Amino acid sequence: MGMPVITPSNTTRTQAVTDIIESVALQETALSHILNAEGEKIQKVVAMSDVTPEVLMAVNKSVESMVGAVSRLEMILQSKLAVFDGCLCDGDQPSV
Repeated sequence: MGMPVITPSNTTRTQAVTDIIESVALQETALSHILNAEGEKIQKVVAMSDVTPEVLMAVNKSVESMVGAVSRLEMILQSKLAVFDGCLCDGDQPSV
C-alpha cells in the first residue's frame, strides 16, 4: 500500500467554512437524538412495574456515562467552530 495521492481542490474558503459548520450542525443533531434516546430509556425503565433499585442504578450509570461522552463530543465540536470566530471570508478565493 502506497502513500495516498492528495490533489488540490477548487473549493473556496467560504465553501470550506460552510461545509465545516454544516458538518458540526449534523453532528449536533445526531447527539441530540442520542440524548433523546437516553431519556426514553430512563422513562421506560421507570415505568416498569417490577423495576428494582439495582436496575435503576445501573440504568442511571449507563445514561450518566453516555451524557459524559456526549458532553466531551460537544466540547470538540465547539472547538471546531471556535476556529472560525471572527472569520470573515473575503469573496470566493480558493482555500489554501
